[in-house]
Parts: sequence; structure tokens; C-alpha cells
Amino acid sequence: MEQTDKRNFCVILAGGRGRRLWPCSRDLYPKQFMDFFGTGRTQLQATYDRFVKLLPKENIFVCTCQEYLQLTKEQLSEVSDHNILVEPVHRNTGPSVAWTAMRIARINPKANVIITPSDQMVLNDEGFKRSIELGMSYVSENDVLLTMGVKPTRPEPGYGYIQLGDVSCKPDVYSVKSFTEKPEREFATMFMNSGEFYWNTGIFLSNARHLLNSFMEIFPDVLRHLEDEIPNYTYEQEMAYVKENYPRYPNVSLDYAILEQSKGVFVMKCDFGWADLGTWHGIYEAMRKTDDDNVVIDSEVILENCSDNVIKLPKGRLGVINGLEGYIVAEKDNVLLICKKGDSSSLVRKYVSEVQIKYGEEFV
Repeated sequence: MEQTDKRNFCVILAGGRGRRLWPCSRDLYPKQFMDFFGTGRTQLQATYDRFVKLLPKENIFVCTCQEYLQLTKEQLSEVSDHNILVEPVHRNTGPSVAWTAMRIARINPKANVIITPSDQMVLNDEGFKRSIELGMSYVSENDVLLTMGVKPTRPEPGYGYIQLGDVSCKPDVYSVKSFTEKPEREFATMFMNSGEFYWNTGIFLSNARHLLNSFMEIFPDVLRHLEDEIPNYTYEQEMAYVKENYPRYPNVSLDYAILEQSKGVFVMKCDFGWADLGTWHGIYEAMRKTDDDNVVIDSEVILENCSDNVIKLPKGRLGVINGLEGYIVAEKDNVLLICKKGDSSSLVRKYVSEVQIKYGEEFV
């Protein structure tokens, strides 16, 4: 009998621009390729490290875009070129996963697939392993789309919230009753207090066959006739076909495609010390604080009468800060950002747009 782990595949999403962590995350060098915390490994490498302990390395695929292909190959030199899928044009995460699922299903029609962002923190590796094993077992036996959910610890407006429905045949797995993406803080507070809602981690599991069938219902007919047109096609023929046809896909995120468009979506309660490292305030909540409740990220600083700040400075810079409370202080190359921490994602996005229009691409 085929070993279970040989049937399990992973897709790492590494094509995002990471603008919510601007100015440290830049279009030419976004956050997943940075050793953001001074650990010696980038976020992309840390994600790969996490999954190569659970799966054969040949079963790990990476989705990215042309601009980041060289960075991906440099940082994951152990990943085969055939396992790095590069969008010919930007179409968001939904189409890139649809293409990867097609590739995986051709390798192993009985495959199970886990899809993960490349910029998340997991503190409890054993708990994560248990959740993955439980989730893979569930999707191998059931034609469902399964997302991993974690219990909210604060009313975070920057996350997606999944409302639990009925419990399934397996403990801790529930049908999804509703999904709300990035609610206002008032609603996020209501969701958290109700006990019915879990954060969407953006980690999804399914078996490859069901995943492909789900995409067939969501997306137009783009790649699914490749096998009919070119039986036993080669890698080169696949790439040529994708280059010609891929632009016909709509620009759709995986979260939207699965949680808002698909049927038969379930959520599994998980507890493995999860944090999304995509926003400044998210990093602040996840990281260890100083005695004055500041988060200093791999930076040299002298702080006096400061609290509730998150600070990230370049190597070789010394920050001396007095009397600051509740701010982001972040510098990279030609940009210094100082702004209220609050719900930073929308604020930072606004500044990126203004800077792009007024000063040009070199500051973005």
C-alpha cells in the first residue's frame, strides 16, 4: 500500500508584494524573502523548513511570479525548477493554485494537497503536525475544502472570520456557516465574544480531485483541456500552453474562491500558536514585548518613556526615541515611516498609494 505521506503535497504561496509591511517590504524585495526577525532564515525558508519535516521535498511546490523567480530559486535551491510554478501574468492566488492542483493531480490522482501562505508564524510544531495529520486524513476520506481555523485572541479587523456550523463526523471539524473578511472592529469584537467565530489562517486542505472539481465550477475553461489537446504532454508543452491560456483566468484570490464561492467548505479548530506576520500590528501582537510593551525587531534602539510601539530599523542604524506611544517606526532604504499603529494595514496601504502617485515606484 502506498505510504500516506507520499500522497500528501504542499503548495507554498510566495508571489505577494507584502505592501502591508511597507516600507520594509518592498515591491522588488517583499517580506517573504526577508530575514525579517534576524533568525538566519527568511519567512519563505521558514515555511519550507516547517513542511519538509512533514512531507517529501519533491512533494513541495512553490507558486510565485516572474519578478520573484530568481529570489525563490536562490532561497530554496533544494526545490526543483519543475516544482516552482511561475505565473506568466498576475492573476492572484486562485488561478495559480488551480494550475498547481492540475500538476499535482497528474503526478498522483490520489494526492492530498495543503495550501499555505509563506509569511506565517507557528510556535507549536508538534501541534501543527497533529493538525496537518488530522486534516489530511479527513480530506483523503471526504470531498471537502477544509480550512484551518484558530480561536481569536483579540478583535482583529485585519483577519477573516469563519462562523462554525454543524460539527462533522470528526471532532473539531465543522461546516462553515459564514465567512467575513476584514470586518470593522465593532463586528470583530462581536465575533470574538460570541465564541462561534474562528480566524481564517489562510491554510487550506483538500484532495486534488475535489480541489480541481471545485475550480472547474468557479473558473472559466482555461487549462482543463490540455490533456485532451496534447495527450501525454511534456513539461515544455505544458508551459507553452499555460503561457498562451493563463491570461484568460480572472484575478481571484484563493480565500475568495474557496470561502465565498465554493460549496462543501469545512473548518477545523486548531491550536498551534499561529500568527499572521503580514501587518505591523499583527507582528506587534505576536512578538515578545519589552518591559514597556514595545516590540523591537532585530534593531538597535535606546527607548525612554516609550510604550506600545513596534520598531524595525536597518542594520547599522541606531534609534534614540523618547516619549512615543502606540506607533510604528520602520525604515528601509529611502523611506522612513512613523505612524500610529492602530489597525495598520489600511493606513499603510493608503500611504503606499499616495507615495506611488506622488514620488514614484522607487519608494514603493
